[in-house]
Amino acid sequence: MAKKVPSIVKEIRNNPPSPINFAFQKNISYSQMSIFRGCPHRWKLQYKDKIKRFTSSIHTVFGTAIHEVMQHYLDTAYEKSFAAADREIDIEEYFKETFVNEYQSQYKKNNNEHFSDASEMREFFEDGLGILNWFKKKRSGYFSKKNTWLVGCEVPVILAPNKMYNNIIYMGYLDVVTYNEVTDTFKIIDIKTSTKGWNDYSKKDENKQFQLLLYKQFFSEQYNIPLDKIEIEFFIVKRKVLDWDDENLMSPYQSYRVQTFTPPSGKIKLNRAKTAMGSFINECFNSNGEIKETIFPKTPSKWTCTFCPFKEDKELCGAGLDFM
Repeated sequence: MAKKVPSIVKEIRNNPPSPINFAFQKNISYSQMSIFRGCPHRWKLQYKDKIKRFTSSIHTVFGTAIHEVMQHYLDTAYEKSFAAADREIDIEEYFKETFVNEYQSQYKKNNNEHFSDASEMREFFEDGLGILNWFKKKRSGYFSKKNTWLVGCEVPVILAPNKMYNNIIYMGYLDVVTYNEVTDTFKIIDIKTSTKGWNDYSKKDENKQFQLLLYKQFFSEQYNIPLDKIEIEFFIVKRKVLDWDDENLMSPYQSYRVQTFTPPSGKIKLNRAKTAMGSFINECFNSNGEIKETIFPKTPSKWTCTFCPFKEDKELCGAGLDFM
């Protein structure tokens, strides 16, 4: 006999937030805030001037494909069973199809120009299979159906983060949300792909932490869940692992494929994340929700310029040339 779905899970599943009315509302996101905090000038070029640049890479294609396969696997596992997911999903074929389709989609957006080659694509594909096969073997250490329900994958949060700006709407999608009916707690899981995992510097990066902190805050507001009933976790999957034959056995990167990290998310940290979001809104928008006519300064650095699509454009910026 099938177990009864907890009413709180059904309520969240059956009552998604209202979609944004783009005719009257402007959407913002964590990624927008992150770009602004890194370089206001880049944010202006992308979101005020609406200058389009191709920003995908083999890394983003890989990340999108890994997300889709893992979410599909978890959907099947929680709807049926993990055994059914193992039996019904050919991980290699599903990942290959998803990986190729995503690359082809981005290839078309790039005016039918390749941004990777066969050798690199093969390397990333094999890395992905390594991650997914390891995950299947070790999944019980990270996901369990005992007393736990999958609320959903890509769970939406769509709301006004600042009541003084009702037409500015935050929009985010939570990778994985689970609910434990014994502890009455939710867990928001954000999947990250990484080359070798996160070191201590990455874990302490406040800008990274803000993503899950904002998800926790807004999930609480969206679905009326007490903050102390929400846990957060980064689920980091690594392309490269330490070979036991490697001479560099002192490497900080461990041999397992998955690394989990739970950032502190108490009142002080949540307030810092909310303050960062509030500052972003106040500095960029007026009370009518229109982008301000103001100076958005360049803040060049190796970190901000390396992945900036405008770094080589001397007319628009060109500041990144100093870091190439």
